[in-house]
Amino acid sequence: MRVLKLKAYAKINLYLDVLGRREDGYHAIQTIMQSISLCDELRITSKSSGIEVLCSSPDLSNDQDNLVFKSASLLREYTGIKHGACIELGKNIPIGAGLAGGSADAAATLIGLNDFWSLNLPVDELMRLAARLGSDIPFCILGGAYLAEGRGEKLTKLNSFPRSEIVIAKPDLSLSTAEIYNKWDAIKTKRHPEISGVLKSLKQGNLVGICSGLANTLEDVVMEEHPEVRILKKELLQAGALGVLMSGSGPSVFAIIGTKEQAATICRILQGKYFAVTATPYMKGVEIVQD
Repeated sequence: MRVLKLKAYAKINLYLDVLGRREDGYHAIQTIMQSISLCDELRITSKSSGIEVLCSSPDLSNDQDNLVFKSASLLREYTGIKHGACIELGKNIPIGAGLAGGSADAAATLIGLNDFWSLNLPVDELMRLAARLGSDIPFCILGGAYLAEGRGEKLTKLNSFPRSEIVIAKPDLSLSTAEIYNKWDAIKTKRHPEISGVLKSLKQGNLVGICSGLANTLEDVVMEEHPEVRILKKELLQAGALGVLMSGSGPSVFAIIGTKEQAATICRILQGKYFAVTATPYMKGVEIVQD
């Protein structure tokens, strides 16, 4: 029996600005996304018919509400293929964390089944399908570092983040992306941070410059209702992080750390209070690790 195993990598946002709500209901954004080594794991095996999803997390459904199921179903409908598949999902990326765990899993499902079913769809076609499922999924197919615009589907490749150590920490809460964006709509005075400094520093490989330009306009919304995110940021800065920012719609916070030893120490300290792991920048969004 053929077994296909994949890794689906999380992302962080080095910069995120919400420009406004579009006529189609989505929000126009400008963001810089970077893949990191924290990943979920997928295992695909044959099934005579239909799609079966088995998830290690009790907090995720195994049916039509699961993005893995939706991605597999869309691919079958689009191609007309009758084959089935059993997809086992091992969750390491926390849910509702602003790290694109669900989007990464969807991207891995599209790439994995394209290979498993010998569909031979090109990447740009998979990305068009991905955009129908979610705004971050096209990026998760590619991975690395990208400027994302529109609702997140317009991608421009950037120089990857300089080699560094990253600590990811998440308070004990999960947030709805849609709800956070709706609350952003209600803010009367909106800030729009400058992006040019971060783009220039990425091009130059200037880690200090990148850290000084980190910005996320959704932080204001989240920290007003969840002060523990502000507290976590302060703790990471006091521990010696070069830069700290909430990722995406939160509540996860990432810290850029100077050395591997320092990152491991900070992570151990945080683990008594938060979900906390170390990671590094990564160049792929999805990776086939066994065929």
